[in-house]
Amino acid sequence: MGKKVKPTRKSRMEKENQVPALPTAPKVTGRGLKPDSKFNDLLVSKFINCMMYEGKKAASQVVFYGAMKIVGEKTNANPIEVFNTAMNNVKPVVEVKSKRVGGATYQVPVEVNRKRAQSLSIRWILEAARGKKGRPMAERLAAELLDAYKKEGGAMTKRENTHKMAEANKAFAHYAW
Repeated sequence: MGKKVKPTRKSRMEKENQVPALPTAPKVTGRGLKPDSKFNDLLVSKFINCMMYEGKKAASQVVFYGAMKIVGEKTNANPIEVFNTAMNNVKPVVEVKSKRVGGATYQVPVEVNRKRAQSLSIRWILEAARGKKGRPMAERLAAELLDAYKKEGGAMTKRENTHKMAEANKAFAHYAW
């Protein structure tokens, strides 16, 4: 006489003999971020969202569009092209990350991926614009975007310093893994 085996419960998927295919990771581009209404550009929308404080998107849009108007008047060029060029000029190529090896911490240069480079450029332009006091934010932002367009200004200084640190520590590049 053999031992009775208790039947196990099977899931609906197992009963129907269907095993679902593993889902592929979707490409994250901003998770439902809609392009802005004026320029129809996702990068502008991302920039406005990063500039926003306390959920006040309308105030952020007024500042950004005011800055674009000033940029258009000063350059006599398409302000969205100036904005995109300024953003690309500020994007870093390499940065340093701390790695701890055998009790010592090294600043190891690593390449910056596209998404991080974009967020760093947005952050640096906003920090530089907010650091200039005494004028309305639209004027400060326009001045910083024009400086970045000409490869000058606070955001470009930050990028150059990051690249200099990576260059100075390239001897530790073999620790990047």
